[in-house]
Formats: sequence, structure tokens, C-alpha cells
Amino acid sequence: MKLKTLCAACLMSAAATAQTVGDPIIMTINGTDVPRSEFEYSYNKNNSEGVIDKKSVEDYVDLFINYKLKVLAALDAHYDTLQSYKDEFAQYRDQQVMPMLVTDADMEAEAHKIYDQTVERIGPDGLIKTAHILISCKQQAPKEEWDAAKVRIDSIYQALQQGADFADLATRLSQDPGSAPKGGELPYVQHGQLVKEFEEAAFALKDSGQVSPVVQSPFGYHIIQLKGRKMMEPFENHHDAILKFMERRNMRDEIAKAKVDTLVAQSKGTLTKQQYMEQKAAELSANDQELKYLIQEYHDGLLLYEISNQLVWDKAAKDDAGLANYYKKHKKNYNWDEPRFKGMAYHVKEQADVNAVIDCVKKLPFDKWAEALRTTFNADSIIRIRVEKGIFKQGDNALVDSMVFKKDTIVKHLKDYPIDNVYGKILKKGPEDYTDVRGLVVADYQEELEKAWVADLRRKYTWKVNEEVLKTVNNH
Repeated sequence: MKLKTLCAACLMSAAATAQTVGDPIIMTINGTDVPRSEFEYSYNKNNSEGVIDKKSVEDYVDLFINYKLKVLAALDAHYDTLQSYKDEFAQYRDQQVMPMLVTDADMEAEAHKIYDQTVERIGPDGLIKTAHILISCKQQAPKEEWDAAKVRIDSIYQALQQGADFADLATRLSQDPGSAPKGGELPYVQHGQLVKEFEEAAFALKDSGQVSPVVQSPFGYHIIQLKGRKMMEPFENHHDAILKFMERRNMRDEIAKAKVDTLVAQSKGTLTKQQYMEQKAAELSANDQELKYLIQEYHDGLLLYEISNQLVWDKAAKDDAGLANYYKKHKKNYNWDEPRFKGMAYHVKEQADVNAVIDCVKKLPFDKWAEALRTTFNADSIIRIRVEKGIFKQGDNALVDSMVFKKDTIVKHLKDYPIDNVYGKILKKGPEDYTDVRGLVVADYQEELEKAWVADLRRKYTWKVNEEVLKTVNNH
């Protein structure tokens, strides 16, 4: 027994050694080994052609470690147990796995099925190719128009009876813009593809070249000529076209879903769709490294988004006290090199509204102006004023340039709003508070939180890089 155990251990060790030789460990993150192939997958994907800010392998190492540490923190915080996360990850994973469940044999079988159904729909009458001459008339047209159209089609029919060329008359006289340039020719069709009146007359024709009497349909009057009749060609003739049709319709997914539903139903409650998809993802990933790392990328990326949003992005955006404090500490970073106008340019119909607009907002905080103006002046269907509110520098708004910055600028007046005015204040050196540059402050505050978080993760977890293996990335 001991000998068997020793032999098994030796075999496992040999297998692990072989794997390490073929795909050596490039780093260890808190006790978990990262193979070179995983690092290469991430590096190459994020530094492919077209990426503006490409990184060297050495520069990318720190980014990769930070990424792994954040994912590790998300797992320690059990973000992977959230149902919202599970559902979203399963959706991404299944999108990759589903098409791989379909074999070539499955596609061939479905192609045969589509062909057989088409043959059945066509029926014993086969396919017919026709040409027609149309004198059009709208269905709701008065009787006089229908009578005039009938006179014209009858004269064309008489000409045909006297030996006139059908294609020539169709080209010159037919009012069907699609078929007239082709001598009236239409493509091969089957039962059910034509309006009832046209179809009955067309399929009643027996011999190629035979011409029908005048036929009335909701589109007007037709004269129909049979150009040919055929049965459906053998499957092989349509094989490639059917497969292309199936790919355009994404029928692989439909076939895969049907296969999964069948297997789950046959298990009689012992297997769920989720369990089956997890098993297939594991099986396929074991033999497909690209798929393995793609699924892992979804897994880790969703976790990274969840924890980053919680600890950095959303946190910073909603932390007004933190934003104000950050702005206070770094206020000089937001100074302006030229004055700004904090206010509004507005346009009104009546002179009385010029001062009314100012009275409406002059005692309110800047961020309350828009709502106050909307409810006071534009609450009903009549729009009394047009307003552009914001923090303007020279060149942003012609009216502000003219009235505030005193520039020689052409101001185009708004139609129906002939009276222009501005209201606000000039800020010479910089913002009054962080809300004036909120977007910039949020981005900088997020960056500060991110740095602090990463520093904390690097203190909390361990990592080690194999420098010798690092030198072999994309070079082995």
C-alpha cells in the first residue's frame, strides 16, 4: 500500500514538473501560483496593436499584481457570493461556452432539417419563375382610376395576343419598378410568397412562355408569363447557402440551448442548467487555454468592477465631504490661467422677463438655478426662456464673450427669443468651491483613493515575481 502511494506521488510530482517546465510560474500572489501563460494572455491582450499607452513587460508587472490583489480582496470580501454577480458572470460565461457545445454534426443535422421543411413547404407544385406586366392602381383608388388602368392593361394584352414581345412591353410599360428593367422577370417563388390572386393565376400556367389573362390584385392589374418551373434541387446544391444562413441567424446558440434543455430534462431533476454549464465550461477550458483565460477574465473583471465601484469610484462620487476636503488641500491645482464666467446666458421673449429671470435665481445656490428656472418659466407647454448655464471661458459662448468678456463677437439671436442677457459673476483666479470643477475633483479623488487602497493591499498580501521567468515572456 505504501509502495502504491509512493508511486502515485512520484507520478503527480513528475506531471507537475512537466507542467512547470512547459508553463513556468511567473509569480506567486499570496500563495497562489500564476503561470507564465496567464500573464502573457493578459499582457498581450492589453498591449495589442492599436493600444495607445503600451507598456513594457516590466512596467506591466505592477499593474498585473495590483489587478490580482484587488480580485483577491474581492474574493475575501465574498463579492463572488452576490447573486447579481453570479447571474452576470454566468451570462458572460455561457455566451462563450454555448456555441462550443454545437458540433459540425449538429449543424449538418439542422441544415438537413431546414432543407426538408423547405421541400415540404414547396410541395408537389415546386417553384415557378414568372414575369409580369403591372399597371398599378391603389386599392382605395376611385372606380374611374381602376377603369382607366383596366383599359390600359387590356390594350397591352391585345398587343401580346397579336405577337408583341412580352419582355419589351414589360420593360417599357410595366409600372413595377423592381422587375420592369429586367423584362418583368421575378425570382423563383413557392406557394405562399405571392398575393392570392397573382399566385393562383401563376401556378395555373402549365407551359413555359404561356401568358395568363389579365389578373386583378390589390396592387392593380397584371399579365403574367410563366418563365420556368422546377422542383427543389438536391440538398448538396443548397448545403453551403443553408449553413451561411444558419450562421447569420446565430442558430448555433439556438441549437446549443435546445441541447442543454434536453439534457437537463433527461436528468429528471438531478442536473440544473447552471450545473451543466459549469461542468462544460470546466471541461472545455481544460483543453482550451484561450477560453480558460477569457472566462477567468470575465470572472475577475466583474469582481474588480464590483469592489472598485464600492471602494473607489462610487464612493468618491458620493462623498461630498471627502471631495470638499480633497479640493481644499489641493486647491492650487485647480487655479485657472484665465478668468471664467460662472452664470448663465439666457434668451427671453418679453422685456419683463429679463429681470424676472435674475430675481428668480439671485438668492439661490448655483446648482439650484436650473430647477427654479424650469418650474417658474417653462413648467407648462409654453417655453418662455432659453438658458445655457455653466462655467464659461472665452470662446465657449458667443453671448458671454460679447457681454461679459467684451469681445467683438457676432451673436446669433434665437428665433422667437429676441432679447439676450447674461447673469452671474466673473471668477478671476479659480473656482469658488469644488462643485465648480466637480468632474476634475472626483477623478483626482478617485485616483487618491485607488493609490491608498493599492498600498493597503500590498501591505496586507504577499507576492513574489520570478525575474528569470519574466525575462522569457513572449520569448520562448
